[in-house]
Amino acid sequence: MSFIKRKICCVGVSILLACGASAADLAGYSVPSTPPYRAPETFSWTGAYAGLHGGVAFPEFSKHTAPSVGAQMGLNLQAGLGIVGAEFEGSYMNNELRVLGGKVESRFRGAAKAKVGLGFDRTLVYVTAGVTTTEFESRHFDPEKKKWKSGRDNWKQGDLFGGGVEHAFSGGVSVKIEYNYVMSNGVPFTDGRISSKSDLNDHVIRGGLNFRF
Repeated sequence: MSFIKRKICCVGVSILLACGASAADLAGYSVPSTPPYRAPETFSWTGAYAGLHGGVAFPEFSKHTAPSVGAQMGLNLQAGLGIVGAEFEGSYMNNELRVLGGKVESRFRGAAKAKVGLGFDRTLVYVTAGVTTTEFESRHFDPEKKKWKSGRDNWKQGDLFGGGVEHAFSGGVSVKIEYNYVMSNGVPFTDGRISSKSDLNDHVIRGGLNFRF
């Protein structure tokens, strides 16, 4: 065999050996697996909560305002964007309304409310309606003693309508702002001599802090 032929054979054998080694390396190499894609979790308003609220209350057709503070607890259920819920709250306001022959003060109020709204991720927009019970105390001025005298306390049922916006943060905390219109019809009142009844409606604007669990 000539020198050129032997050279060609050596080169061919070298190429075959190199290809075999590369194939062996490829056969033993494993491509790292890619973790499966996980879509981000959608926020849900479903669950129970409790919290505190504070704001102002002012009677209809009156410039008098009073602080309103209290607490609430409730439950939300979400399906798609739709949210329904129920809430119970108690408030103290010490509000005052002038009536013929005296004035009426509203102090404690309890409310049971239903809620319907739409959840846009962590923001909830809702309307609410329910029933209330409010403690009213009538007061009249005694001209002989020249001072205000208290009458009998009365608890009067009423109706509530309103709406609000709530936004949730991490850690189960959310904040809200809410407006309520409360109608208390036929509140009994006495000026010391004559008993009468008045429709006492008020507006309540409050902010609140809820803790979901």
